[in-house]
Amino acid sequence: MTAYNSTLLKLLDERGYIHQLTDAAALDALAAKDIVSAYVGYDATAPSLHVGNLVSIMLLRRLQEAGHKPIVLMGGGTTKVGDPSGKDEGRKLLSAEQIDSNIASIRRVFGRLLTFGNGPTGAVMVNNADWLDKLEYIPFLREVGRHFTINRMLTFDSVKLRLDREQPMTFLEFNYMILQAYDFLELSRRFGCRAQMGGSDQWGNIVNGMELARRIDGSELFGVTTPLITTADGAKMGKTAAGAVWLDENMLKPYDYWQFWRNTQDADVGKFLRLFTDLPLDEIRRLESLPGAEINRAKIVLATEATAILHGREAADAASATARETFESGGTGDNLPTLQLSDGMTIAQALTAIGFTTSNGEAKRKVAEGAVRLDDQPVTDPGMAAGAGKLSLGKKKHGLLVQ
Repeated sequence: MTAYNSTLLKLLDERGYIHQLTDAAALDALAAKDIVSAYVGYDATAPSLHVGNLVSIMLLRRLQEAGHKPIVLMGGGTTKVGDPSGKDEGRKLLSAEQIDSNIASIRRVFGRLLTFGNGPTGAVMVNNADWLDKLEYIPFLREVGRHFTINRMLTFDSVKLRLDREQPMTFLEFNYMILQAYDFLELSRRFGCRAQMGGSDQWGNIVNGMELARRIDGSELFGVTTPLITTADGAKMGKTAAGAVWLDENMLKPYDYWQFWRNTQDADVGKFLRLFTDLPLDEIRRLESLPGAEINRAKIVLATEATAILHGREAADAASATARETFESGGTGDNLPTLQLSDGMTIAQALTAIGFTTSNGEAKRKVAEGAVRLDDQPVTDPGMAAGAGKLSLGKKKHGLLVQ
């Protein structure tokens, strides 16, 4: 670990949030003497963010915890363009009404993780449509576009990978990096924002914004990126066979969210406790050092604490109690995922409909492997009619089928 003087960088370093910093010494000195405003940007492509966004959200939480000001930038304008970073093809364009609806839904999640207010460290949420929608094309090109060379833009991974694969990239998407850089300039002017934070894939975009502000306004801005969060087996954090792990309880029940964290691999427990819970570091070191099967106790703590931050302590304790009843006493629990059966639905169809498998073919294979039970009785025929009861896949996936 690097020796930092500011509470902010010490905290971020100790918990594993830092991958890259621009001028670490200058940012450290600034954070030690002044309140730093910093932002993370999120496009509103769905009604909820997902676990893949959580490390940057927790980064904003740590920023506020250390006495600084978080800015949540919602991409009401940039969502109309679509970020090409990490994408093989262009995103479906959403209407302005859909984008506004998504932003309103997403705000609820931030309200649980950050403290909003008008004070020096109160979090604020802003929408880049407030300035991007008002830009005049020719003046924008003259003021901002002249600072970007096509030569350099073609070297960015978001562009280069698409071109190398001979996959089309629209001129609309090509403009995204300029608009994101302009966001940093505008936030610096409007809110005194000094730093942009984000995942490691955003490094180039962050540096673009810093350079633009330096050239136009002479401002000294900073960048912080987090490491790519992967699981011990190399998989990208938050990617599951059942799809995205949403942060909104209307898209993923708290119990299922709890269960996602409970299924953490042994080698990831300490890292995830540091990143995704508020537990003290001494307690985390104790939990991650538990021997053998006792590490499962640490996974339960991880699941409960991560769920409590997002959904509240009551929901977290209820999810933990449901899991305990289900796994230890053979009960059904009150918070298991529930599927309303339709006429003629088979066991294979029920496994897919409840989200335990991604296809009926996979469901049939699981039945053939002997991994499926209904009310704790083995299921041998994937085509049998599904009846009411507790449906189980393996030892960790349980749900209720109701007529």
